[in-house]
Amino acid sequence: MGNYYREEHLPRFREIAEGNPKLAKAFFAYYDSVFEDGALSAREKALVALAVAHTVQCPYCIEAYSTACLESGSDLEEMTEAVHVATAIRGGASLVHGVQMLDHVKKLAM
Repeated sequence: MGNYYREEHLPRFREIAEGNPKLAKAFFAYYDSVFEDGALSAREKALVALAVAHTVQCPYCIEAYSTACLESGSDLEEMTEAVHVATAIRGGASLVHGVQMLDHVKKLAM
């Protein structure tokens, strides 16, 4: 059995329009405009996207935005730091929910 994620799927991303061209056109117009230079540069947006890709654990996005980061001038150190920022936020989010557990345990222990 092969890998669930297939490398050849990433370049075919826009083929999803086959099932509903109207929705795909709207999504891709939005998607493409999000990554244009704005208050954040395309380079900065690629770093954000790379961090988010790791948070949502999407191998397609990790590959796409690793490439986008390199193409927009980021280096491995910057990319790795972005991934660590995402990791810290994800870990912190898990830990802060521990307060809910503490409150619940204290309530049950009374």
